[in-house]
Amino acid sequence: MIYRTEKDTLGEVKVPVDKYWGAQTERSRKNFRIGSEASMPIEIIHSFGFLKKAAAHANYKFGLLSKKKRDIISLVCDEIIEEKLNDQFPLVIWQTGSGTHTNMNINEVISNRAHVLTGGVLGQGKSFIHPNDDVNMSQSSNDTFPTAMHIASYKKLIEKTIPSIKKLKETLKKKSKLFQNVIKIGRTHLMDATPITLGQEFSGYFSQMDHGLDSIEKTLDHLSELAIGGTAVGTGLNAPKGYDAKVTEYICRYTGFPFKIAKNKFEALSSHNAMVESHGALKQIAVSLIKISNDIRFLASGPRSGIGEIFIPENEPGSSIMPGKINPTQCEAIMMVCTQVLGNDVSISMAASSGNYELNVSKPLIVYNFLQSSQLLADACTSFSSFCVKGIKPNNQRIKEFLDKSLMLVTALNTHIGYEKSAEIAKSAYENNKTLKEEAIRLGYLTEEKFEKLVNPSKMI
Repeated sequence: MIYRTEKDTLGEVKVPVDKYWGAQTERSRKNFRIGSEASMPIEIIHSFGFLKKAAAHANYKFGLLSKKKRDIISLVCDEIIEEKLNDQFPLVIWQTGSGTHTNMNINEVISNRAHVLTGGVLGQGKSFIHPNDDVNMSQSSNDTFPTAMHIASYKKLIEKTIPSIKKLKETLKKKSKLFQNVIKIGRTHLMDATPITLGQEFSGYFSQMDHGLDSIEKTLDHLSELAIGGTAVGTGLNAPKGYDAKVTEYICRYTGFPFKIAKNKFEALSSHNAMVESHGALKQIAVSLIKISNDIRFLASGPRSGIGEIFIPENEPGSSIMPGKINPTQCEAIMMVCTQVLGNDVSISMAASSGNYELNVSKPLIVYNFLQSSQLLADACTSFSSFCVKGIKPNNQRIKEFLDKSLMLVTALNTHIGYEKSAEIAKSAYENNKTLKEEAIRLGYLTEEKFEKLVNPSKMI
């Protein structure tokens, strides 16, 4: 490895000669060799691209930055947004809890890339764009990192998570309508209950997704608030008056999303309740999906020794030793995803509650888990919809068999012969292995004609 020498306020640091980052990035890279999988999410890097470009334009508007500096910073930010510099951001999330190292990573890359784009040689001479004085002008890591957190999270929810959940919701809605006349036995406490239609059962799944989506969308207003302009502790020191509004205006223009100034920047820097709130809605979706996927895999269990009331798609062989076995793999995958989301929610809750005074110092952990949950749910909902729910079919023979044998149809007799006589019929039918009708007639409580008129599953749904 060939190195060049970079300097910061602590002294000289050797940096790989072909990398655009500088001394502070390299210090973090060497001092925080923690984990191998948890690099700073690239969505955060791209969000910083939008932010630094917006900041440069705002600083130019306020007469603090020259047009030449504004334009070259903007050019590098565009390269970041277009993913041309993805390999220049090597830091892990297990770094300073304010995200300062990543903010400086961005600043250094923009500075050194600008040096090269204006004819300079990397490592030789000073860039006319200073990482702190120019790229970080009117900013602090303490307000830029939470701003990037909100941009990345909002963007992910709008572009990935919400559309995928909507797709699954609509697939469930179609199945609910398709199955509306398929009468089956209901189950409560895992035991036989009164009749229900398969469509009604699926309408419950649809409604859970519908409410979950509504919960996510209600959190977007708070999540759209940006901390930029608060600088170090929320007071806005070193930022010109009106800077926050101008930067936010540019961010909205570049991203196409309706971001706004945080109502209270002290709250925006010191806590992350907007992230907690939004992830709580993701947790709600995860809880619902665990219930739905469990129901579906149990309804499909068998095919001969389980419930087997529905058929699910046969996507792949289910066993390396048992020929012909098919497993509910999509259900299992989405359950694992949702379990991870629940774990992420605990981490986010603990991290967000650990702020001290004017700053929360678990920001990288919070956004890492949030973005992971958002992406996992997006991918899993698409997969579950396409490779499981879309192909579900009723096993009408099995459904009828269970319905005809159910003892809980006796519930329809409660208002005619009373609870106690109805219970006697059910108990007697079970003990004597007879039908409800046979025992009702034998006990002298009903005639065959009367029984058939009263116990009609199609009138019990």
